Amino acid sequence: MTSTPHDVPTPTPFDHRMAVYGTDDAFVAAALPFLAEALGAPGEPPPVAIAAPDKLDLLHDALGADAKDVVLVPHTEWYTGSAANAVAQGAGYLAAHAGPGGRIHLLMEPVWNGRAGRSARETTEWIRYEALANLLFAPLAATALCAYDTRTAGTAIIEAARRAHPDTAVYEDPVRLTAELDAAPLPLPPADAELHTHLSADTVRRGAVARGLEPADAELFTEAVTATAAALGPVSGALLWGEAPACVCELRTSRRVDDPLAGFVPPPTPELEPGQGLWFTRQVCTYVDIRDDGSGATVRLQYG
Repeated sequence: MTSTPHDVPTPTPFDHRMAVYGTDDAFVAAALPFLAEALGAPGEPPPVAIAAPDKLDLLHDALGADAKDVVLVPHTEWYTGSAANAVAQGAGYLAAHAGPGGRIHLLMEPVWNGRAGRSARETTEWIRYEALANLLFAPLAATALCAYDTRTAGTAIIEAARRAHPDTAVYEDPVRLTAELDAAPLPLPPADAELHTHLSADTVRRGAVARGLEPADAELFTEAVTATAAALGPVSGALLWGEAPACVCELRTSRRVDDPLAGFVPPPTPELEPGQGLWFTRQVCTYVDIRDDGSGATVRLQYG
C-alpha cells in the first residue's frame, strides 16, 4: 500500500529521515552533510552518531578536526534489547542531553545484522519502533537520520522502513501501519498450554520456575505479567506455556487496548503510576503482542 494525500502527516518538530546506501563511501557521503548541519545549528548540543564501529572509524577520519564535536556511539551499546528498550534509550538520552525543545541531531544505524534483522518477527518489531517514533517524539525538535545499509539490512527491511519515514514517497500514517502489523493473527497456543482462570503472582512464578527460568528471571516475568494484568483491568483467564528462556503468558481481558502507543510512552517518573504497567512489561519482555477483537483483547507476553 502506498500513501495517499490523506496520509500526509501534520508537520511536527520531529524531523525523521532515512538514508539508504550500499557502500562505505555512500555512508560517509550521507552522514557528513547531516552532521555538518548539526554542527552549524546555533546553540544545539553535539550531534550523536550511532553506528557500527567500523563506520564510526570512517566518520572519525572523514570529520577531521570536527570529530571532537561529535559523540560517536557503537550501535551495539545503544541497541541492546527490544524495540521498546530502544525507545527508552532514546527518550533517556534526549531528556539528558537535548537542547531546548528537544533539539539535537541523531544519526542512527540499528544492528540489522544482529537481533533487529535476524527474523521476520524481529523486523516487524523494529518497523513498529520506526513508525511509532513519529508519534512518540513528535513534540520534540530532534532530527534523526536512520541509516540503512543494503549489505546488512536487506531489501524487505528497507522497503518496510520506507513506510515509516516521512521523507519517502510511500510513508504511511503510523497508526495505520501499526494496525496493519497487528492484523496478522497470533500463532495458536500449544495444546499443552496451562489454563488458569484465577491468575496470581504465585501461579505465574511457580509456572515460570517449572519451565526452567532462573529465580531472578521468573520474578521479572511474574512482575511483568502482574503489571500488565493490573494495567488492563480484570483478566478473565491466562494461558502459560513454553520453556526457558522463552516462557509465554497470554492474558484475556474484556477491555480493548486500542492505543498503538500503549506501553511505549516513557513514564514521567521512575515510579510507575496505575495503568503504566505495560511500559515495565515492554522493557522486560522480548515480545508483547496485543490483539483487539469485538469482545476485548488478547495480550501475549514472551520472556526471552
